[in-house]
Amino acid sequence: MGALTWGLLVLLGLIWGGSFFFARIAVGEVPPLTLVFLRLSIAALALHVYIGGRFGIYPLLKSRWREFLVLGILNNALPHALIFFGQTRIGAGLAAILNATTPIWTVLIANYLTSDEKLSTAKIVGCLTGLLGTVILIGPGVTAGGGVPLWALLLPVIAAVSYGFAATYGKRFRSVAPPVIAAGQLTASSLVALPLSLVMDHPWTLAMPSVNAVAAILAIALLSTAFGYILYFRIMAAAGATNASLVTLLVPPGAILLGFLFLGERLEMTDIAGMALIGAGLVILDGRLHRRSRAIA
Repeated sequence: MGALTWGLLVLLGLIWGGSFFFARIAVGEVPPLTLVFLRLSIAALALHVYIGGRFGIYPLLKSRWREFLVLGILNNALPHALIFFGQTRIGAGLAAILNATTPIWTVLIANYLTSDEKLSTAKIVGCLTGLLGTVILIGPGVTAGGGVPLWALLLPVIAAVSYGFAATYGKRFRSVAPPVIAAGQLTASSLVALPLSLVMDHPWTLAMPSVNAVAAILAIALLSTAFGYILYFRIMAAAGATNASLVTLLVPPGAILLGFLFLGERLEMTDIAGMALIGAGLVILDGRLHRRSRAIA
């Protein structure tokens, strides 16, 4: 990758890390399901404006709406709701670290559901290393009496599993333009989130959010979701899916930095150790350093 692509990758890591930061601000005033709907619907509208009817988007949405619905649930509605509920009790940095296990679950799920992505020795070592890091992160929630509740730690991990299923299911959209995939899944997931928000949160009874919360909602929808997808697809087109996936390593540091600077969040030593192991697992799964070391030898 050239310097420009690396710069875009770092920018995307900060933007997606920012989604955990913005969510932490907004979820203090807006219930999680309503926040999910606002994030998805605003981002979907922005992407429809950006696409402007190109790529045959509307015939595709009509003919493949069931597939977009499944992808939207797995990749947007369900994981976003789980993360937002978790963030009512945990900080942005810890939520981002736990959610960074997504590639690990993706590898494990693809091994069972696909015929062309089977586990190798390196993948097994990477998965075990990352899962050990997850256990270290969740461990205090199991043993502590009055700390962070276990369910709040588990929800971002379950969201990561949902992302793993979405990545495997999303292979059927290979022939579809990436912006259409993003707009289609966001549109479908918005329609799923709307009745859930109305039934569970009764948003018409809620107090008007503060300026900070409204700004956080707009930022997570327009910056972290709509613009984030556009940036991701540009990186993928320029450098390939494998290089684009490196953003997973950059999201937790971005969320941790923002949480430290603006929310006063701190990480325990177990959190840092868990993040290090998850990062090591992702590097092993990527395989690039191993291939380079063999080439030099």
